[in-house]
Amino acid sequence: MGIRVFLLLLLFFCTSYPTFSLHEDQVGLMDWHQQYIGKVKHAVFHTQKAARKRVIVSTEENVVASLDLRHGEIFWRHVLGPNDVIDQIDIALGKYVITLSSGGSVVRAWNLPDGQMVWESTLLGSKSSRPLLLIPKNLKVDKDDVIFVYGNGFIYAVASIDGEVIWKKELASEGIDVQQLILPEGSDTIYAVGLLGSSRFDVYQLDVKSGELLKHNSMFFPAGFSGDLSFVSEGMAMAVDFTETILVSVLFRDGQISFHKTHVSQLIPGFSGPAVTLPSKIPGTFILKTGSSVHFIKVINEGKLIVVGQVGHTDAVSDALSLPEDQQGFALVQQGDGKIFLTVKLGDDWTTNLIDDTVQMDHQRGLVHKVFLNTYVRTDRSNGFRVLIVMEDDSLLLLQQGEIVWSREDGLASIIDVKASELPVEKDGVSVAKVEHSLFEWLKGHLLKLKGTLMIATPDDVVAIQKIRLQSSEKSKMTRDRNGFRKLLIVLTRSGKLFALHTGDGRIVWSLLLNSLRKSETCENPRGVSLHQWQDPHHHALDENPSVLVVGRCGQGLDSAGVFSIVDTYTGKESYHVGPTHSIAHVIPLPFTDSREQRLHLLLDANRQGHLYPRTAEALDIFQHDLGNVYWYSAETDNGVLRGHGVQKNSVLEVADDYCFGTRDLWSIVFPSESEKIAATATTSSNEVVHTQAKVTADQEVMYKYISKNLLFLATVSPKAVGPIGSVTPDESSLVVYVIDTVTGRILHRMTHHGSQGPVNAVFSENWIVYHYFNLRAHRYEMSVIEIYDQARAENKDVLKLVFGAHNLTSPVTAYSRPEVFTKSQSYFFTHSLKTIAVTLTAKGITSKQILLGTIGDQVLALDKRFLDPRRTVNPTQAEKEEGIIPLTDSIPIIPQSYVTHALKVEALRGIVTVPAKLESTTLVFAYGVDLFFTRLAPSRTYDSLTEDFSYALLLLTIVGLIVAIFVTWVWSEKKDLQDKWR
Repeated sequence: MGIRVFLLLLLFFCTSYPTFSLHEDQVGLMDWHQQYIGKVKHAVFHTQKAARKRVIVSTEENVVASLDLRHGEIFWRHVLGPNDVIDQIDIALGKYVITLSSGGSVVRAWNLPDGQMVWESTLLGSKSSRPLLLIPKNLKVDKDDVIFVYGNGFIYAVASIDGEVIWKKELASEGIDVQQLILPEGSDTIYAVGLLGSSRFDVYQLDVKSGELLKHNSMFFPAGFSGDLSFVSEGMAMAVDFTETILVSVLFRDGQISFHKTHVSQLIPGFSGPAVTLPSKIPGTFILKTGSSVHFIKVINEGKLIVVGQVGHTDAVSDALSLPEDQQGFALVQQGDGKIFLTVKLGDDWTTNLIDDTVQMDHQRGLVHKVFLNTYVRTDRSNGFRVLIVMEDDSLLLLQQGEIVWSREDGLASIIDVKASELPVEKDGVSVAKVEHSLFEWLKGHLLKLKGTLMIATPDDVVAIQKIRLQSSEKSKMTRDRNGFRKLLIVLTRSGKLFALHTGDGRIVWSLLLNSLRKSETCENPRGVSLHQWQDPHHHALDENPSVLVVGRCGQGLDSAGVFSIVDTYTGKESYHVGPTHSIAHVIPLPFTDSREQRLHLLLDANRQGHLYPRTAEALDIFQHDLGNVYWYSAETDNGVLRGHGVQKNSVLEVADDYCFGTRDLWSIVFPSESEKIAATATTSSNEVVHTQAKVTADQEVMYKYISKNLLFLATVSPKAVGPIGSVTPDESSLVVYVIDTVTGRILHRMTHHGSQGPVNAVFSENWIVYHYFNLRAHRYEMSVIEIYDQARAENKDVLKLVFGAHNLTSPVTAYSRPEVFTKSQSYFFTHSLKTIAVTLTAKGITSKQILLGTIGDQVLALDKRFLDPRRTVNPTQAEKEEGIIPLTDSIPIIPQSYVTHALKVEALRGIVTVPAKLESTTLVFAYGVDLFFTRLAPSRTYDSLTEDFSYALLLLTIVGLIVAIFVTWVWSEKKDLQDKWR
């Protein structure tokens, strides 16, 4: 009887353990999600007493969002398409957000409280023009009350209630550049003011109700204008003449136009030119830039000019803000010595400062780029001011009462490259007290978990269990863990700033605004290009910190001067930088390292010269030893040419440079321009590990993968099919894919998909390629797979030879000999359009692969590679089923549980990066766009580790119980044997 009771209790413990799963407290243990908006370019405050105080912003990432003024959190946001650039925003009727986008082609109204779209209106036109938005001050909710839009050469009157176009009038038929719409308060006439060419000033007067042209006045200015007009009032504009030395006051009132000229030298002593007007919305005042100074010039008495102030060219000025008693104020922000000096001045009184604050500012944020001013009423009924500031690193800050109320790192919305870096090794040596404390906490934690398992935990115990789970995960520690889950993600943003993100919780460990990627006299238009692993110390070199190479250019073209920096990934400090120097058209990370484990890099300039870094004698010796084995390719998309290159001896320069090498063309493939245009390329990852070259099939035969780091996948489409889907008929379109050896230029495989077009997204891993495209005949997306096998080793099919080593698996594979390969391929229908595609990577390459698909819905879908096996058949044999081959279907199923991002979105998804962990079963996944998302994946489940919430206490209790049961049963058995003998 006792044995039965014990076995029943043991069965209860064993069955109750798997049912203990608190899903709520596991949220955030393995993944994190961060939302951003990007660099703000427009901002409108909404601070009515009856509503929550907020600011409406639009950004360079085409995001319109509502932010909480108290904490900077996002109330709501909408991410528009990549081509739907937001031109202007404003608030109408106190409850609608009006956005103008796509060059004045689309105007939308959004509900202010919740961001729901109220209406959308598409404004068609044939000519591109400057987009303008005008919302009348006395606008009402009425069909007859309209907002005015200028775009595509037309001026439109759009009903504020439903977005219907009431009337439109073409103005750009003669080529006029309309620069301002003016609607005087209480007037029934709207004015459109602009320039025709560079010498004619035009004013159109239209009826507000009907759009009828009432009057058109124009006047020539023989000297010509330079730049845009700066409007200082409803009837006056300022401009600079063609010589950029004379200011021109343009008066346009009552149908009369007149010009008044003033030499800049009369206002600014020592002026030598040129002069440029800057955009400004300060009534009665305009801003003039001369050299390194910015001047505020007030207009009085019909064209008389007075300089009222002067600041440096790096200072920022806000637009004018209406204040009580019909006054206008504006904010001026100046910088120096790590501080921001904020001043709010009256528009008609430069000498009066309404506020004068000094705020400490992190120098890593750079210069102030934009300023937006807002006012509020203090408790003493006086006016207070808050200022929204956009910094050089794209961050957003709110200043109020001399302090930074909140800040947002919205530069992370524009990541252009990502690299992973290891964390420092944990130091040895732990005190006895700490060990005793840790042991006590360990016992306490497992006792609580045991109570939870037995379902006798109180609510306080459940809270304690959740807290212990978060603490015991140690995910946010700044040291390496044995599984390799804790790492640093080094990301480079468009602003030229580096961030180190901790994979545990996504926090920013350090940030660095690189001096080499900041605007300067020697580098006018810097931009980051890429990140590369520079130093990754192992074993004997652990005293060295890992570092990354940051590459940039001083312009958009490949021939622009190059800059690069080396940054320590532990400290975030720049250890070395060069530039501006030779152009950097391409960076080739070489498979060689020196004694300090610095990786060698070959930087190619626009003249096809290769520059070796690091510039040391040791690196030079290593490179020259393997000079003949360095190859690369270049794809000229516009010309349809693919070329292979190699390195030759040192190049001949005016100044001798031992670290500069010439290059030579080895081969070229010219695709016929009338039938093929390069659409996409893909290569294998340089750090991918292949566990085995052999693949054992269900019939016990061995297929040998053709593994080569020199293979290139290339896809071409018909020139007519380059446009959007549906722009060409199936008979006019075709997709051709190639597998090319980049050392010799041999085409190993070629296949044509008739009636198909791009966009093409492809990923290359081991010996297989998966690519995604659109099938015009089936009106569906397709995914195809190509697997490449080595025919030269086909005679070694016996699996026993593989087991006992009687094969040629270890013989070297060389690209110099003509490879004998065969391929297997298959195509499947797929539901979604894709933005990007990636593949999981693991430490040893043993774990099954998953293909990570960035869908058009901005989510990441993990697809098992088995669904894209070209050997799938309709009725697989029993042996094939045991091998894992899935029955063939015409389409790939989408399992909802396979979404890596769950119900979350990575808005404007641009890339997916996978990093292997030390634990073979696990890979780390980082997806970035406007948002960031990180998680851990186990494609074959965690077969090599226990879960983090595994109950060791229950396991120990079970083992003790089994030992006790064995002892008890042994005692009972001995007693029973003794009783039987006495009988």
